[in-house]
Amino acid sequence: MLSKVEKAIEEVKAEAITNLAKAEEFRIKYLGSKGLIKALFSDFKDVAKEEKKAFGQRLNELKQLAEERHAAAKGNLENTESAVQNLSLDLTMPGVPATIGARHPLSVVKARIADIFNNIGFNSEEGPEIEDDWHNFTALNFPPEHPARDMQDTFFVKGDHLLRTHTSSVQVRLMQSQKPPLRFILPGRVYRNEAVSARSHCFFHQLEGIYIDKNVSFADLKQTLLYFAREFFGEKTKIRLRPSYFPFTEPSAEMDVSCSICNQKGCNVCKYTGWLEVLGCGMIHPNVLENCGIDSKEYSGFAFGMGIERLAMRLYAINDLRLFSENDVRFLEQFKAETA
Repeated sequence: MLSKVEKAIEEVKAEAITNLAKAEEFRIKYLGSKGLIKALFSDFKDVAKEEKKAFGQRLNELKQLAEERHAAAKGNLENTESAVQNLSLDLTMPGVPATIGARHPLSVVKARIADIFNNIGFNSEEGPEIEDDWHNFTALNFPPEHPARDMQDTFFVKGDHLLRTHTSSVQVRLMQSQKPPLRFILPGRVYRNEAVSARSHCFFHQLEGIYIDKNVSFADLKQTLLYFAREFFGEKTKIRLRPSYFPFTEPSAEMDVSCSICNQKGCNVCKYTGWLEVLGCGMIHPNVLENCGIDSKEYSGFAFGMGIERLAMRLYAINDLRLFSENDVRFLEQFKAETA
């Protein structure tokens, strides 16, 4: 008789209760008035006297096990079904198909610029976004009183550490760690303490370039930038260089490209001048070379820097800088057909 109880215990443990109907079948089979456990209790009177104690203990354990399994399974299943019923979704409907994403327009433009310069021997390099004063300002010939050091322009983190205001700090690290010739482009995110508007933001993306070797001249800089402008904007593009000032270059210049929208006839995009400002450039200041351990009497070089957002706005006729960082799917879906 004891073997019947042991067999029933194993059966109770093995029963799979997967839904409320199965739970009810389990209750009737084992705990009902005509169930297996009731029948075993009826057989108790026929058990030999010496086996009654062991039989009774195991029978009680069987009943307790069956009741616990039924109660636990029923509770879990009721909670699950109640949660499903409370959902506002129709679970019988087919799933929403996965949508194909698009490359961000800034990624597209950055990759396009990089490809142009890679084709003429420039390698890519990146650096830290948190910099110290020396790499971000001092090494680049910024005097102590320069307004760019003021907290109105720069986000200071702690002490002399700050969020880099330009990727020129990566130039310094390259010049310190490698010997000329150096030919690199340096893309990355930079930060300025500016009001957020349609034309400015507190963070944006730059791409800078340097070329340092013996006998590098301003003519080399002009030819490099002319090649870039024609590859990026079209082969009929013209450029002009206007004198400017940057602490880390001398001489310095701003580069404009001919407006392709009006063919230089004048429009609201080019402010009726026929030209669009694109980037700043110049010959690397001898002080910068010396600060980074490069002999300025033996080597010379040029540097240039451009805002990726500005180029993307002109390339795609976008009139609000904030669109690039708002993650509006309606805006981003317009670039699904773009390839880098």
